[in-house]
Amino acid sequence: MNKRIVTTIMLFVALMICLVFVILFQSNSHTETEVDYVIGVSQPNLLEPWQISMNEEIQEEASKYHNIRVIYTDAAQNTQKQIDDIKTLKGYDIDLLIVSVEDSIAMTPVISKAYNEIPVIVLGRGVEGYNYTLYIGTDHFLIGEMAAEATTNLLGNQGGNVIEVQGLTSAVQAEERSRGFRENINQMKNIKIINTLVANWQRDKAEDELKALLKKSNDQPDLIYAHNDAMALGVYKALHSLDIDHIKIIGSDGVDKPNGGLQLVKQKKIDTTFITPTGGKQAIHYAIRILEEDTEIPKKIILRNHEVSSQNVEDFYHNRNDLTSHIENDEKVTLGFAQVGNESAWRSANTESIIKAAEQENVDLQLINANNNQEKQIAIIRDFIKQGVDVIAFSPMVENGWDEVLQEAKDAGIPVILCDREIKVQDDSLWTSFIGSDFVEEGRRAAQWVVDHKESNTETVNIIELEGTKSSAPATDRKQGFKEVSEHHPNLHIIDSLSGDFTLGKGKEMMEKALQQFGSEIDIVYSHNDDMAIGAIEAIEEYGLQPGFDIKIISIDATNKAFKALSAGKLNFTVECNPLLGPQIMQAAKELKNGTEIPMKIITSEETFTQEEAKKEIKKRNY
Repeated sequence: MNKRIVTTIMLFVALMICLVFVILFQSNSHTETEVDYVIGVSQPNLLEPWQISMNEEIQEEASKYHNIRVIYTDAAQNTQKQIDDIKTLKGYDIDLLIVSVEDSIAMTPVISKAYNEIPVIVLGRGVEGYNYTLYIGTDHFLIGEMAAEATTNLLGNQGGNVIEVQGLTSAVQAEERSRGFRENINQMKNIKIINTLVANWQRDKAEDELKALLKKSNDQPDLIYAHNDAMALGVYKALHSLDIDHIKIIGSDGVDKPNGGLQLVKQKKIDTTFITPTGGKQAIHYAIRILEEDTEIPKKIILRNHEVSSQNVEDFYHNRNDLTSHIENDEKVTLGFAQVGNESAWRSANTESIIKAAEQENVDLQLINANNNQEKQIAIIRDFIKQGVDVIAFSPMVENGWDEVLQEAKDAGIPVILCDREIKVQDDSLWTSFIGSDFVEEGRRAAQWVVDHKESNTETVNIIELEGTKSSAPATDRKQGFKEVSEHHPNLHIIDSLSGDFTLGKGKEMMEKALQQFGSEIDIVYSHNDDMAIGAIEAIEEYGLQPGFDIKIISIDATNKAFKALSAGKLNFTVECNPLLGPQIMQAAKELKNGTEIPMKIITSEETFTQEEAKKEIKKRNY
């Protein structure tokens, strides 16, 4: 063939190849322009079956959205690399960060910094504080409690010795699992924790540490509790290598993968595990809502755990898809709501939110007010059971006294949602989900303001505490949270705690009593809600002192009343407690009707407000 013809053909082929690349580049560029959001995912490792499952869930859910691009990083169990990974992701101009951590202490400031720039979802394992957009995970303290209960069941009346194998000591989840486990085990006279190992969530480290311990120790354990299934497998391998086969093993995570908890239980390598959802699916779901500026985003989603043992492992294998199943049902949901009362502006806003949301969501709402009477509230719930409503919700007046009526609801097959306040019952399966605030954190925030605004570390600060209704969850928890922070500062003194029942009138009465006893010695009033704070303001003015100046006042709720008092300089600080729970309650009721497992807890997102911030926000406050 003529060389000129060959050359021409080659040039033509080269030109066509270039043309194909140009078309592909333009096609890819066009695809990039169609992406609305870029999401960064920072994983601490992709070695544990649980972390792998989380990543797979994220990928599967993300594939359903064609307008997002997800960038993944793996820190390979190196905290410094994860810190660098997040810097790299931010360099790609991501719109939102999803991050799971191993080292909570080291990662907290990194995540806080990222949160100042973009929305951040903390997934699976938490960090310290509240500097993130949303946390999705489980109650790690509860996992520890469940492990303690499983320990007592496995060891029986004879009891025995226990070794605890902990995760990373700088991880919040490790501390919480250990605390939940130990607080319950220490109540058992016949069970003793004889040793603690730290294996940093790693299988090989758990195996090596346990072998070394057992070789030199004369005290043999009867049971070993490992904070995750990877370490539980390491425990099994160590015992197997030493020809020890009588020791019970408890793990946690419950992943259905090779070397995951479900398979380890089925293979009888460990005795018990706890299915600990990764939250990967929910993370993408909420990421889209956050990026689309949905205003109904909670602060925490606490997913439900399930205990798996040899007795029920087959059930979970056959029915594990039921945990996330969703049955479409066009039938109207009937929701019976037993409202606690109408004691405050907060409660009025809460009731209005529930009524409005039911109308918008086409839910058949039957709302009856108990007028702050527990017996009447129980009677209302019993009436709902007789009517056969689909779902019952209520805001409990106090924490105790609900076991019998809620057992009746369970026997009738009616799920129960707790709104605003939690309860104490022997069997937590008597209620399905809690939707409301983190009252302990509210108390912590109130105390932190006092710490940040005291003039010195030596000057004595005298505090009057106006408590809410005795034995109610918000009063108990707000007191606890305030104490957690204040007890680390010896110069802060609560000179009296008085119950004002969350009402303005009683708050004023109690403040008058405090002024008669202490007068101008009072430096600060810490009120469990705004109504009592307003009552305290009136009492202080009538006493002849200037509220907000002579006596500083901090409160919880952040209602319109509080904003007016802040703007007038009579109130110094308020912590938000969001009453607008209606939309989330209706969504949960509809999901329960459709057979979907809902989160164990949905904690609302809340802010704090100073005098200057209130002046800017007061026009937006509609309750």
